[in-house]
Amino acid sequence: MSMTNTSPAGAPPVETPYSKASYRYFVLGVLTLVYALNFVDRQLLVILQEQIKLELDLSDTQLGLLSGFAFALFYVSCGIPIARWADGGVRRNIIALALTVWSGMTAVSGLAQNFAHLLLARVGVGVGEAGGSPPAHSMISDIFPEKERATALSIYSIGIYIGILTGFALGGFIAEAFGWRTAFFVVGLPGILVALFLRLTVAEPIRGWSEKRESEAGESPTFIAVLKFLWSRKTFRNLALAGSLQATVIYAIGNWLPSFFLRNHEIGLAELGLWMALTSGLGGGAGSFFGGWFADRMGQRDRRWYVWGSAMLILAITPVLLVMLNTGNLVLALVLTGVFHFLSASYLGPALAVSHGLVGLRMRAMTSAVFFFFINLIGLGLGPLIVGYLSDTFAAAGSETALATAMLIVGCAASLWGGAHYLFASRHIRGDIASSPATAPKVEAL
Repeated sequence: MSMTNTSPAGAPPVETPYSKASYRYFVLGVLTLVYALNFVDRQLLVILQEQIKLELDLSDTQLGLLSGFAFALFYVSCGIPIARWADGGVRRNIIALALTVWSGMTAVSGLAQNFAHLLLARVGVGVGEAGGSPPAHSMISDIFPEKERATALSIYSIGIYIGILTGFALGGFIAEAFGWRTAFFVVGLPGILVALFLRLTVAEPIRGWSEKRESEAGESPTFIAVLKFLWSRKTFRNLALAGSLQATVIYAIGNWLPSFFLRNHEIGLAELGLWMALTSGLGGGAGSFFGGWFADRMGQRDRRWYVWGSAMLILAITPVLLVMLNTGNLVLALVLTGVFHFLSASYLGPALAVSHGLVGLRMRAMTSAVFFFFINLIGLGLGPLIVGYLSDTFAAAGSETALATAMLIVGCAASLWGGAHYLFASRHIRGDIASSPATAPKVEAL
């Protein structure tokens, strides 16, 4: 499917498939499905890691490397050049190719015979997944107007929790019945078919279409140019730090929750997978949508609500963790995981909407990549690794609650610190958006 631009050079077309709201939401649905597969493949390792640890004789630090730093390092490193490609190329094709790569490498993970094999497979998954979100964010910002953008990006971000729900439920069931290797095969291969469906049914949107603005001519800015511009905006600087700390909470807690419950409570893997699917999928999905909806609704009155809401929700995480990780009541702890995911999931849509509002049309994919560079390298890369290292350290010292203590220290510290940076961002958001390239003059009509 293609879009024909019949208006003057660079201007949005008179009529495109995106003129119909139904098609806009169809494309948003397809992109959300792709993002769900991203997290099915990414989080599958989390529910399988206790089986993998036993068979391959791994330490908690090695598990933290596999689910965190090793994946994140290549994810963020490849995300930058792919985002620059997306700011000047056909984003739909980039996403389809990326999905094919990460799905294939997920299936290959089932063949691993040792830590090195699994590490290389996870690197491949990270390289593929680097091409997923930045191009999708850019497409969504082009097809949804500013007043609907945080909600649209939050709906897209629900894919995270659909993916986690599916990965936990399906992965736990398959692993208990057939083993962890089969789980990787079954979950990985269908993504290749979805990539073909995306390529055949989704049209590449014209840049600036939703804002009735002409697309900037010339090549997209370099990574260094985008980074310098973004870092000059105190709003983005604090958003990047706050988002990184919130991602630290999400991954430091979320990646270790299955292991925490299996080590500290009497529960089977399949039952735990179902509980994790429901609490993380429903709680996280609801939180993701609520964050964007609340920001768009309140942000029309005062733009500072785009970050005030995130500040309030992240600060509420600490008391939830204090109860969840210390109670001996299994059901209460499991229910509180849903509350945790609701609170922690709410930030991404508003943060991306604000970030895209600060930059020009050919900087959006790169802006997402820069934002993801920080939140994934720090949050995903270091969060699980620090918890794993602290857990091993506390266990060596004789602690019977080593993992829970490590999770509590990292989770509470990062949530309180992150809340402070959201509040710092609120002091600059109105001025930074008012002076951004996104406020350039608009063309008269589509």
